[in-house]
This record gives sequence, structure tokens and C-alpha cells, in this order.
Amino acid sequence: MSAGFRLVQWNRYKIGYDLALAILAGTYIAAFIELGPMLWPADSAIDPEIQDMRAFGSCAFLMLTIILCIGPLARLDSRFLPLLYNRRHFGVLTCAVALVHAGFVIDWYHNHGKIGPFLSLLVSNERYLSFAQFPFELLGILALIVLLVMAATSHDLWLAILTPPVWKAIHMLVYLAYGLLIMHVMLGVVQGEKSPILPVLVLLCFVAVAALHFLAGWRERREDAGEPEIEGWIDVAPPASIPDGAALIVAPQGGERIAVFRNVDRLSALSNVCEHQNGPLGEGRIVDGCITCPWHGYQYRPEDGSSPPPFQEKVSTFRLRLAGGKVQVDCHPLPPGTYVEPLIVGAL
Repeated sequence: MSAGFRLVQWNRYKIGYDLALAILAGTYIAAFIELGPMLWPADSAIDPEIQDMRAFGSCAFLMLTIILCIGPLARLDSRFLPLLYNRRHFGVLTCAVALVHAGFVIDWYHNHGKIGPFLSLLVSNERYLSFAQFPFELLGILALIVLLVMAATSHDLWLAILTPPVWKAIHMLVYLAYGLLIMHVMLGVVQGEKSPILPVLVLLCFVAVAALHFLAGWRERREDAGEPEIEGWIDVAPPASIPDGAALIVAPQGGERIAVFRNVDRLSALSNVCEHQNGPLGEGRIVDGCITCPWHGYQYRPEDGSSPPPFQEKVSTFRLRLAGGKVQVDCHPLPPGTYVEPLIVGAL
């Protein structure tokens, strides 16, 4: 969260996150290059440059698979939320690894002929009407273009320029990029493989991404069925069931989700949707007195849903009451930034 432009808002966590990503990616690539000839003896005579391009290409594919799994995993189990906090850094590194892979491919296969390497890439295979022999290189290039656009617009500056709906639509193209990569791999290296190991691994990656998204969506659809209203109020839970510094999320029938936070002995209710990028506020925590979105750290005061100065983001607030030993919330949202006196429930 920043009031002005900064390329990267570094902190200890982001540095550790990025170092871990770089170490894991570097370790995978080095291990693939060194152990590849032993794991695939039939390919032991392959040129080192081809081993390099395979190492970087498979690393980029696995990284994108993991990126697409992080979102649903975080929704299914909050212990995965730390992986979500700086997922954009993960995406930028994935794009960089994919670029290196493309560089190796273009240099090895297309950089030594009489025509330019990029033209050579496009005209070396013109069987566009054949499914099995379709130019898989083109699919990889299209996927890389999508990743480049996403990496270039990953900063909050572009979010402000493009507006959140346009920015989100652009970044949803990650699923198109993943589909293109699946086809790129299956029509490319997999067709030349005699062993079933590689196609099975690619299929498992696809199934994992699809299954996690299905499970997360199914669970959220059940939650979105909503709680029944009693004259506009819905039950949340007994006060002691709401964790200190965190929230319980409820969904009125046909309404937006509401996050009910507890800060020691004070309860407040806000919209579950962060104004920054529609992040799930209810999955965040109270840090320094402010509700902190788990996606990108945007903060809101619990009592009025407003960001602390100089920030101007605001979310809707809701009234709370105690009835029959349970906290209840009025499912009608108040205008964003409206102050609501916290519900005092005593030390729990």
C-alpha cells in the first residue's frame, strides 16, 4: 500500500519471499541440467543447450501451475495465505524464466539461418490446418506474450491507470496462457517422447489446477447460499467463536459477504471485498489496529471501513448486535466509510 509511486515496496517478508523463489527455481534448473542425463538415459546424448532450454521451459510450466494453484489453496485452507501475499512477484519471475527458455529456443533453432530468427520461427512450420503437426512454437510465443503483458502491468500504477475491472480482465488471461502452454508442451516435446512419464505429469498438473478451482468454487457456492434473515439480521456466531485479530465471514442470501472482525473485546463488520483488487478482507488480520487485506496489504479501520490517511479507499460497514447469545449483523450495507460504534462483548 503506497500513497505514491514506488517500484517495489520492499520489506523483510518480500525479500525472504523473493529469495526463496529464486533459490527454488535455481535449484530446480540446476538439478534438471545435472540429473537429466541420468533420469532419461535415452536423451544423454542431447546437446547441453537443449538440456538448458528444457530445464527453463519445464521450470516455467511448473511455476505457472503452482501460481494457479495458490488462489484456490488459500481459499480452502488459510495456511496457504502467505503464498498469496506476493504472488505477483512469483508471476514476474515465471515470465523471466519463460523468456530465458524462449531465448535458448530461438538461438539454437532459428538464429543461424539466412532469415531473421523471429521470421524463421513463424515460417519454419506452416501446417496450421493439422492438429497433430500444428506449429506448437506459435502457441508458446502467444503464451509468452500474455505473460509479458501481465508482468509489465503487475504494478499498482497500472492498476490505477487501467482501472480495476480492466486490470483484472487482463490478468485473468493467465488461464489462456496456461491453456496455450499445455498445448505447446503436448504438441511439442511430448510427441517425441516414448515414455508416458512426461504426458502423465503434464496431465496431473492440469488436473490439479482444475480440481482445486472446482473444489474452491463448490465450497464458496455453498457458503454463498447464505444465512436466513430475521427482519434483516442474520446470525454470525457466539462472540467467543470469532478469533481475536481475525474474522468470521457470513453471506446473506443474495447479498455480499460480510467479514465480522474481533479486536480484543470490540466487534466490527465490513464488506469482505477490498477496494484495491477485490481481495478477501475476511481472510486478513488486524495489524496495528487496522484490518489488513491478505493480498496486497491495503488497510482499513474496523469502525468505519476507511483507510488511514493519506489513503482514500473505503468499504461498506454493517451494524452488529447481540441476540440470544449470538452476534447478529444487519445485512443491509451502510455507505462506504460510515462510522459504526463497535459492539463491546467483554474480554473473551
